[in-house]
Amino acid sequence: MNIQHQSLLRNQAYVNGQWLSSGVTFPVTNPFDGAIIADITDCGSSEINQAIEAAQKAFKVWSGFTASKRSRILKNWYELQRKHAKDLGTILTTEQGKPLAEAIGEVKYGASFVEWFAEEARRVYGDVIPGHTADKRITVIKEPIGVVGAITPWNFPNAMITRKVAPALAAGCTVVIKPSELTPLSALALAQLADEAGFPPGVLNVLTVSNPLAVGKAFTENRAVKKLSFTGSTRVGKLLLGQAAGQVKKVSLELGGNAPFIVFDDADIDLAVDGCINTKFRNAGQTCICSNRIFVQDSVYDAFVSRLAEKTRQLTVGNGMEGAQVGPLINEAAAQKCERLMADAAAKGAQIAQGGGRTSGLLFKPTLITNASREMAIFEEEIFGPLAAIYRFETEEEVIASANDTDYGLAAYFYGRDYARIWRVSEALEYGMVGINTGVISTALAPFGGVKESGIGREGSKYGLDEYLTVKYMCWGSVK
Repeated sequence: MNIQHQSLLRNQAYVNGQWLSSGVTFPVTNPFDGAIIADITDCGSSEINQAIEAAQKAFKVWSGFTASKRSRILKNWYELQRKHAKDLGTILTTEQGKPLAEAIGEVKYGASFVEWFAEEARRVYGDVIPGHTADKRITVIKEPIGVVGAITPWNFPNAMITRKVAPALAAGCTVVIKPSELTPLSALALAQLADEAGFPPGVLNVLTVSNPLAVGKAFTENRAVKKLSFTGSTRVGKLLLGQAAGQVKKVSLELGGNAPFIVFDDADIDLAVDGCINTKFRNAGQTCICSNRIFVQDSVYDAFVSRLAEKTRQLTVGNGMEGAQVGPLINEAAAQKCERLMADAAAKGAQIAQGGGRTSGLLFKPTLITNASREMAIFEEEIFGPLAAIYRFETEEEVIASANDTDYGLAAYFYGRDYARIWRVSEALEYGMVGINTGVISTALAPFGGVKESGIGREGSKYGLDEYLTVKYMCWGSVK
């Protein structure tokens, strides 16, 4: 791999400030050509327990640091991520497939959470509440919850780590990270930079594991782990939630989505088309907040589809390291799912207006499916690929009912100019996040998360810090 700082390429787990090998490995491949990039240490129960024990021991040290001291080390980590952004992006593209420019953008986005929470570490404030009797005083403080187990996905192998780890560390918690077995190299590179930044041993640990079930079991059953943060499928999230219930463990879940993208008749069509391209085809459609169901009001449907098709045709598909705008899907199962959804839609009356099928390997053409209907599987399922299904609607009430007709509630988008309608629709949509005249909503400054079966808790912003804190109330008596 052509990177400037070869020390960022690691193939061992990082536990208690040391690089650890179990003696067993698993391969990581490039989704573009299937080439093996590295053989990675495959951790077992011994290494998992070592990491949890190290984090538990380090918690006493790290939580005892002043907020300013934790902040300085986090700032060091942030600066190193910015400094090595191109190398981190190259590693990310090689193991995940997204275009290099997009990967570098993810690295900078991920680093922004470290910067934000480095600053928020100084702002964990409590309260003094007027007493309920003359001799009583009430104080409230916030304390770090303890050891955090973090399980992160393959689609954003850098930013999904920093978005969880930065607030946890800022709060005074220690962390054990289990990255996706498909994309562990980005996590290990972040661990290398954390080591250089000056985190004490055991504060940040990375377990590389080919079978994630053992880690999920350890995180939910080991009493030393006080908090579980998971980003991934709704199916797995439900299983982890059930396992964590045995100890009433605090859980944050960022799960699947089925985002509506609504275009009203008074929308700026060109702006809506650009927003749709951004939110639908970024990362080859492999994001939880991708526009999944595109609803266009009848009077502007043809104009919108025509312009969207024109823009879609201009997207280049290929190797993310060679300037392509759309890279490969992550694996064969993802490609086959796209083919199944496309075939089902066609069999039920949809038309393939643009694209359709693979170019080669795991490269899938950006595809527009028109004449889509609610009877098709693509209406119900999270696509996670470069397929855009477009539906007609006539009234505001109709499209809100269709948009909310899903078990998911992560992100929603709509375009229009009527400010009264903007308020009505924003309030009526049953989603944790709403993009109004924009397809780009993610930022460290705002709370990221959903409702219904899209998850529990929030990441980013001041609300994201609270996920790693507990509230302690102290009642002072006999104050005379």
